[in-house]
Amino acid sequence: MAPFTQLIVWKTAMALAKEIYAITKMFPKEELYGLTSQLRRACTSILANLAEGCGRFTYADKAHKFVIARGECAEVEALLLFAIEIDLVKIDRCRNAFALIESTGRMLSGLINSSRSH
Repeated sequence: MAPFTQLIVWKTAMALAKEIYAITKMFPKEELYGLTSQLRRACTSILANLAEGCGRFTYADKAHKFVIARGECAEVEALLLFAIEIDLVKIDRCRNAFALIESTGRMLSGLINSSRSH
C-alpha cells in the first residue's frame, strides 16, 4: 500500500475535512462546543483512522480502522443533514461536502473489501 498521504481517499477525506471546517466557521458561537465540535471531530477522525489503518500490519487490523473511518463518514453526513434541518446552513452550501462524503465513503468501502479479501 502506498503511503497514506499519496492515496486518493486520503486527499478526498482531507478536502472533506477542509470543507467541513469552512462550513462550521459560519455556525453560531453557541454551537462551538456542540455541533461544530462534533462535525469537526468526526471529519478529522476519518483522517486519523485512515492513517492508522494504513499503519497497521495485519489486513484484519487495517480493515477494522477503515470500517471505523467509514462510520465516521456516515456520522458527518448525518450531522450535516441535521445542521441543514435546523437552519444552521443551507443545503446549497453543503453540496460539495455531500459529494466528498459520497466519494470518501465509496473509496473506504473499497479499502475495506480489499483488506478483507487477503
